[in-house]
Amino acid sequence: MSCEHLDNLTAETLISKANYPVFRCEECIQINSRWVHLRICQSCGKMLCCDSSLHQHARRHYEETGHSVISSPELGEEWLWCFLDEQVKNY
Repeated sequence: MSCEHLDNLTAETLISKANYPVFRCEECIQINSRWVHLRICQSCGKMLCCDSSLHQHARRHYEETGHSVISSPELGEEWLWCFLDEQVKNY
């Protein structure tokens, strides 16, 4: 099964983890909370916490905005995930 959201991203359009001097969940910082892992929205570049985190800010962001594709800033992880189609793609 193919996902057009993932297929439309290229190396040139990908928001890179190298763009971030500090890795942190923007929303967790505001409420003085912690996160497990981080995700980068590939539509707007917000860095938010994953589904394993208490507040699941990346998923909430998708539900509020429709920004369906995220990536991981974690070292050694080079994948994209589409919330809408529930598909993963390595890059």
